[in-house]
Amino acid sequence: MINFNCYLITDRHQTGGRLLAAVIEEALKGGIKAVQLREKDLNANELFELAQSIKKLTSQYGAKLFINDRIDIAIAVEADGVHLGQKGFSAKDVKRIFPKSIVCVSTHSLKEAKKAEQDGADLITIGPLFYTPSKVRYGEPLGVDIIRRVKAEIKIPVFAIGGIKKNNIKDAMGAGADGVALISAIIGAENVRKAVMEIEKSVRESKNRLKLQSHNF
Repeated sequence: MINFNCYLITDRHQTGGRLLAAVIEEALKGGIKAVQLREKDLNANELFELAQSIKKLTSQYGAKLFINDRIDIAIAVEADGVHLGQKGFSAKDVKRIFPKSIVCVSTHSLKEAKKAEQDGADLITIGPLFYTPSKVRYGEPLGVDIIRRVKAEIKIPVFAIGGIKKNNIKDAMGAGADGVALISAIIGAENVRKAVMEIEKSVRESKNRLKLQSHNF
């Protein structure tokens, strides 16, 4: 079900004036297989229209579309899943309302990660691992050790988030992350397609390195 290593989270305010759909299409051409539409300042109608256009793109490129928080929009556009925060619906709620949905939950501690799994989440993001302006309200960066602690306690996929860049992916993946979730490293890149290809390559190489290390023990 979770057939992706890189999870793109949108922010149309970081595109440098480019249309969000155009940036997402470049990311899809680069190999992104999962996109979370996260545009919290849009009203329901605006978000619905944008979600429809993005769903056409993700379907065209064989990628999954997640909608942040808005289960109604996710159902309306037949998205693949939803991404939940800590203050809204639980994964258990979503599974009842939208049973076909893949559910990802944002977590910021081991306690939240364990609860997400207990509630039926299919995957989680954990962070912020590194400093990033968008996650300052969640406090100091957690560092990569949180990945090790969470992976030791839960079985569902764990995606590292928060300040993930090409130069620190190996640290997150080396701690055992199943993948990485990114915003600015892709959305804000001058050459989006190239950025995605480099990030995907770094993730694959890190995973292969871990496999080799495990075989050697």
